[in-house]
Amino acid sequence: MIGATYNTFNEPIKVSTDLPIPHPSSDGVVVKIMATGVCRSDWHGWRGHDDDVKQFLQANGTPFIPGHEASGVVVEVGLDVRNFRVGDRVAIPFILSCGKCRECGDKRRRPTVCEDQHQPGFTMHGTMAEFCAITRADRNLKRLPPDVSFVEAGALGCRFTTAYRAVLQQGKLCEDGNSSEKTVAVFGCGGLGLSCIMIAKAFDAQKIIAVDVSEHTLQLSLKLGATDVICAKRLDSKLLQKDENVQQTILDLTDGIGADLTIDAGGFEQTCIDAVWACRRGGRMVQVGLPAKQAALPMARVAGREIEIVGSHGFSSVADDTGVSALDHILELVETGRLQPRKLVEREVSLAEGIEVLMNMNTSSPRGIVMITDFGGSRQSSNTNKFDNCV
Repeated sequence: MIGATYNTFNEPIKVSTDLPIPHPSSDGVVVKIMATGVCRSDWHGWRGHDDDVKQFLQANGTPFIPGHEASGVVVEVGLDVRNFRVGDRVAIPFILSCGKCRECGDKRRRPTVCEDQHQPGFTMHGTMAEFCAITRADRNLKRLPPDVSFVEAGALGCRFTTAYRAVLQQGKLCEDGNSSEKTVAVFGCGGLGLSCIMIAKAFDAQKIIAVDVSEHTLQLSLKLGATDVICAKRLDSKLLQKDENVQQTILDLTDGIGADLTIDAGGFEQTCIDAVWACRRGGRMVQVGLPAKQAALPMARVAGREIEIVGSHGFSSVADDTGVSALDHILELVETGRLQPRKLVEREVSLAEGIEVLMNMNTSSPRGIVMITDFGGSRQSSNTNKFDNCV
């Protein structure tokens, strides 16, 4: 089969054409991949920032296939699988929880932090290939409604569901029923940050503040639901400098109070620090972006203002301690038109083009989601950008 592979960190990712087609485990299936997204988490894995990828390469010594947000069609079923059959259209969650550890158990029900989770593209070969073997299928796979396309489902596979958990389950935007009176500030408006904005908009946040370094991205943020935008850098004598007034600007936009919910979706030291500073007294800051290094947080402010800082790790298709499966609810939102993930798909590309996007993600990150839909390499790079007419 054809797939994207690398053997060591930071080496050029290549298109391999002679990879073996995987076989299903007894509890798993093989999925023909119809759409898979290019995510910054894949870049982190390729750069050597992820311990699971390190362990996989050390243990297996084989070319590694990245990719973790995808949809496709079941083409082979393991002996013990009961809920799926060949031909089923499915969404693939990137956390395949075990259902047996204490975190998955009835008392905790937090499958997103399963002690023995499998993750395509991290603990196992990923979805940037024609086929992918998915373990624990009965527990984790989700059958797609007929009206949800593969591209939409692929967009849901990581960023939208991760955003759902960050904004609603960990951020608790709707916990007291007053989301229409709340302010949300999102720092870093790549695919994940923009998804957070769309989720906050879908659940009626009163004010949504987008913070990013790209004016083009901020314009898109406004189209997708942001009420206010802040550009975190300015052009001064042809040198890009950090705007030191980000924190104060958010206070000005919130009558000096700060945001009820701040989300660091960028994963940079400064976005993390700014998200804490922008939080109101008794507010909540969610860390969902993956930092490459430690941030020196203003912990005296955290203590003095009783700010809650919580982490948010992906999502699970299995209902968690809230009793809600993020994927089930999001599929319902897409079916009813309340959430439109297609608006966030910047373009569809070939596997070779997707590899280029991945390797350059730290210097030229796409404004939205880049979706690989062609593994034969026939698609040309002249794809039009859909954002200009997204609304």
